[in-house]
Amino acid sequence: MAKYNIREYKESGASYQESINPDILDELHTKILNILLIQRKFMDKDYSAKKLAQDLNTNSRYVSAVCNVKFHMNYATLINKYRIDEAMSILIDRRYLKLNMEDVASMVGFANRQSFYSAFYKQNGTTPRDFRMEYLHLHPELKKEKKKK
Repeated sequence: MAKYNIREYKESGASYQESINPDILDELHTKILNILLIQRKFMDKDYSAKKLAQDLNTNSRYVSAVCNVKFHMNYATLINKYRIDEAMSILIDRRYLKLNMEDVASMVGFANRQSFYSAFYKQNGTTPRDFRMEYLHLHPELKKEKKKK
């Protein structure tokens, strides 16, 4: 008879999150928004939670806690959300219609097309290509080139 390693379920919660002063969480939340959105560090494909923590002069556990408590997602999901939001803007911008998906992925900070497609689909339920095609179908005027006189 097989033996199963069954343990009593213990509700897991990062206790360190609860021990962080709420004022510190708020301050780090504001600083993270500044670094990621104003300085646009989310577009750096090598920008890790560790590098963010260094920029904040804190540790990666605090960064993780802020992401979980204030943003309600982990660091990777947060970064991907901002990258996908930026990609969606690029995909429907007339200036970038000739870019392929790999170029768009690289522009917004994804290391490769596969991770871009995966994150995009997870967030939007469609592929980047299908998103662009649907948008162009609804806005055919974007396909037309402006003629020079």
